[in-house]
Parts: sequence; structure tokens; C-alpha cells
Amino acid sequence: MSVLPKRFKRIKKVLDQRMENLTVLVEAVNKPHNLSAILRTCDAAGVLEANFICEGKEVKTFNSTAQGSQKWVKLRNHSTTNSAINSLKGKGFKLFGTTLNEKSIDYRDLDFTSKTCFILGAEKWGLSQEIISKVDECIFIPMNGMVQSLNVSVAASILLFEAVRQRKEKGLIPIKGEGLNKDLYKETLFEWCYPELINHYKKSAMNYPSLKENGEIES
Repeated sequence: MSVLPKRFKRIKKVLDQRMENLTVLVEAVNKPHNLSAILRTCDAAGVLEANFICEGKEVKTFNSTAQGSQKWVKLRNHSTTNSAINSLKGKGFKLFGTTLNEKSIDYRDLDFTSKTCFILGAEKWGLSQEIISKVDECIFIPMNGMVQSLNVSVAASILLFEAVRQRKEKGLIPIKGEGLNKDLYKETLFEWCYPELINHYKKSAMNYPSLKENGEIES
């Protein structure tokens, strides 16, 4: 069955605004409602892919808080801190770690318009020293209360939408799919429109087919 034209139009409009050069890396955050909330924020901010450090094969994030956002934000699971950092740096991302120390900079004083990854840890413990030693910049969100840390999903929202604000001011928010390379755009569009066919094509080692103007699969 083909995707309905109205739904295809909606899917394409959302994908046209996705950015592959903005992401998050989450360390030691194991509460499903927090992980789900982060995914939901990523979807709202136009993030294509989120990163998690998880020893298992799958991050357990999908509760009601996600509101289905796990369907629209790709999840990349990393088994170790080193593999996560090496992967992101290898792609050219600048890493901003949320932590409060003598080197930390107010997040409002930094530029997030190029390849940006925000690294967040659990509220209780924060980021590990291993990650802190490898980030490009340590950042903090100023607070005036007695408590000096925010819920991790709230912190993710503040940082991601600051990046969106900066990019919007400079006309860097994609509107016609220019936030993704062409092959990634085509792949993601097919997976969003026909998720039930993903395994069939991957098991058969076949490339995804092209889609017609209204979303039908080309013969």
C-alpha cells in the first residue's frame, strides 16, 4: 500500500527541515522518561540523529513521553565512551559538554551554527571525567536558585533551541532538504514513508527504490 499523498507531503515537509549537523550525546541517563523527552525535543528542533552510550543493543526510551518521536529521530547507540567520541569527532562535530567547572563557559556566549554536539549526563552525577577531558568546550546554563542543575531533558531543550535560534538568525535552518546530503535524504524519506519495508530491502541487500511525486514507489 502506498503512503497517502497528504501524509507524504507532511513527512517531506518535516524532513526538508532536518539537520544532520546538530545532535546530542547522552551519557549515563537511564530513566526512560528522560530519554524519551530528549528524543521528543530532538524531533521538535529538527535533529536527524541522537547519540547514546549504551552497553546493550537498544536504548530503552520508548514510553508515552516520546509521543512517537522515536519514529522520526534516528538513534545511534555507542557501546563505549571512546567509540562515541571518536565517531562524532570523525564526522567533524564540535563537542560541548554540560558541566560546571573553572573552564565552563556560559552557553549563550558560544556559537552553535556549525557542526554541534551537546553532551549531557545524568542530573545526579553529571558527565564522567573521561568525557569532560575530551570535549572541545565545557558549558553551563546559568541558574539563580539553590539547585545548580536542571533535569537533563530540560537542559537538552534549552541548548538545542539556542542552536536553532542562532541558525535561524543567520538563515541556516534548512527548508528544502539542504540540511542532509542527497543519499541520506532519499534513504530517510523512504524509511519514514515505508517503515514496514525496511527489513525486506536490507535483508535482500537491495537499495531503496525512488519515490514518485506523491510518494508511490517507482517500479
